[in-house]
Amino acid sequence: MPRLLHTGQVIIDLVMAVDKLPQPGGDVLAQFASFEAGGGFNVMAAAQRNGLPVVYLGRHGTGRFGDLAREAMNAEGIRIGISHCAERDTGLCVAVTDASAERSFISYIGAEGEVTAEDLVSVPAEAGDYVYVSGYSLLHVGKAQALVDWVLALANGINVVFDPGPLVDSPDAPLMQALLPRIDVWTSNSAEALRFTGASDIGEALNRLADHLPTEVLTVVRDGPQGCWISRRGDHRHVPGFKVEAVDSNGAGDAHAGVFVAGLAQGLSAGEAARRANAAAALAVTRWGPATSPGTVEVDAFISKTYGT
Repeated sequence: MPRLLHTGQVIIDLVMAVDKLPQPGGDVLAQFASFEAGGGFNVMAAAQRNGLPVVYLGRHGTGRFGDLAREAMNAEGIRIGISHCAERDTGLCVAVTDASAERSFISYIGAEGEVTAEDLVSVPAEAGDYVYVSGYSLLHVGKAQALVDWVLALANGINVVFDPGPLVDSPDAPLMQALLPRIDVWTSNSAEALRFTGASDIGEALNRLADHLPTEVLTVVRDGPQGCWISRRGDHRHVPGFKVEAVDSNGAGDAHAGVFVAGLAQGLSAGEAARRANAAAALAVTRWGPATSPGTVEVDAFISKTYGT
């Protein structure tokens, strides 16, 4: 069975819900607050809950946040590939969701912002595995070069999934240029795709991404409640979303990405994997918190109910 080897960052989210964000210098009261594992944990939990074994190939820290991160991964059945703890603690993200279900983040990077070549080879990637690379990782000087070098040395039968995130905004950085030819699956939301390519709409973004990526790459661009677009070899296809009442968009894109990769790993077509990912993201936005992806049984039931099958 293929595995997902996630090389991104597990951090701890301080999750808060407010009616609206305060003005600079202002203050508001939150309806609730809690500490939850987040960041790369969201994608891994989604994949694991949908039948894809997951290994975390990132650092975790010494301290209360590192303890929370490890507890959450162990509870999900996620294997922690780098066994030793770093000397500093795991980082923290303040994740605030307003009444429109939109979320805002302020992040502080801790132990997860560093990795060595020795760390990465502690779990050998095997043919058929999916290696998940986050754009956030390319921004960490203690991690980026070692990670890119390791990815470029992977055998061709290992699938590299790239998620640019909101902070990688162009293909021009040297590490991004080095990584682009090795990407097998691109997954992002529409805002990220438009920013990265400088395009004005999703269709143009898909065309421009094709100019930067290998010919056989599978591109997935999420379009919020409308679902997502998938593209390969210039064939763009829209996969409709599911209508729900959203309360919190935090983690919905991660749920989509994790469930999509799980579907591919289990032999589904890109279209069917995208439909399941759309269903998972739709269910995720009806729940508060970051790692709210449903599992296989719930995704099946939701699709069956929607389509009357």
